[in-house]
Amino acid sequence: MYVACEQVFRPDLRKSPCIVLSNNDGCVVAANRLAKEAGIKKFEPYFRQKKIIEQHRIQVFSSNYELYADISEKMMNVIARYSQRSHVYSIDEIFLDLHNYSEVIPNLLKYGLIIRKAVWKECRLPVCFGAGDTLTLSKLANRTAKVHKELNGVCVIDTESKRIEYLRQQPVSEVWGIGRQLTKKMNWMGIHTAYDLACLSPKKARCCFNIEVERTVRELNGQSCKKWDECKTDKQQIFSTRSVGTRITTIDQLKQALAFHAGIVSRKARSQNSSCTFLTAFASNSPFDNLPQSYKGIHRFDHPTNCSSQITSAVTSIANLLFRPEVEYYRVGVGLIELVNEKCSQKDFFAIPDNPVLMQTLDKLNGRYGNGTVFLATQGTSQEWQMKREFLSPMYTTKFKDLPKIQC
Repeated sequence: MYVACEQVFRPDLRKSPCIVLSNNDGCVVAANRLAKEAGIKKFEPYFRQKKIIEQHRIQVFSSNYELYADISEKMMNVIARYSQRSHVYSIDEIFLDLHNYSEVIPNLLKYGLIIRKAVWKECRLPVCFGAGDTLTLSKLANRTAKVHKELNGVCVIDTESKRIEYLRQQPVSEVWGIGRQLTKKMNWMGIHTAYDLACLSPKKARCCFNIEVERTVRELNGQSCKKWDECKTDKQQIFSTRSVGTRITTIDQLKQALAFHAGIVSRKARSQNSSCTFLTAFASNSPFDNLPQSYKGIHRFDHPTNCSSQITSAVTSIANLLFRPEVEYYRVGVGLIELVNEKCSQKDFFAIPDNPVLMQTLDKLNGRYGNGTVFLATQGTSQEWQMKREFLSPMYTTKFKDLPKIQC
């Protein structure tokens, strides 16, 4: 998705190997097919793959999150037009409810092609369309459409023979909700493909694993068990971590960096109407240094809060415990743990009250004019420690100075 977004305004690169790097240009987080064929490995450090990148003239981009989010929103709006009910699952995934549409959509295969063409025409993004009786089957169909070029990016599981055929082709690790540890255990039990998992009895799936695996087994067999509101529940923990562009060597810089992350986690907590009871903050140098060092601190609030002021105050006090003059810090982060829903949190009559009106105003201003427009002074203004993005592409759709200029 990240590479596809970079190529929207660079059509000259559509047939070139391209990669996108993580925060601080650390490792490869996205690579197109041509880059993978050249030998690029995802989640491997960038500096270790420089030789391959130079040898194959691979285009390198820093993460341009502003561009990706804006293009993704446009894509989702286009796709959502093709169903009365839709659910955005992630930056590059959306579900459409097409039940009871048989009279209007007699052929799902053609409908999928229409959606693909519309997204390409209006957004210049290549997408795949997968359809099935359940959410899990539809995701598996989408995966099949990506792998098999002869399907032209559209896969519909509408018969029993197709279901069995496609399940046999996909490894169990590609099934929605089956992670690395579950894959190891399933392989040990002789479950190697999605079809092997589908043949497992639901009762045994719950006994050997958990109820979520049981639901997955039922879904692979066409029995709907998962709903949209269950796909993406509120996070129980919220973290913001990042490596820095310039090493942190002073206590003021460390406080600024931690305050910056405190603002991010506070905003994320408010967006899901959650408050935190415990907060953790950490700072470390690079794991590649001669003497790797890491320090962590924990703060307990008297009552659950999501107020940026209180959370920032807590992390700046922790910074005094984390700082060592001889350590050049490379990575810092803040995490909110033991989150509770705002509607269910117990208030303390004698506690320092939050200022929800102020926080709401803060979020509205940043939502309208861009994150970081308004922030607490503790974060500082120079922020020399901010992550480096040496290969950052223009923000074509969110900055006036980066708007493409077209000569006719």
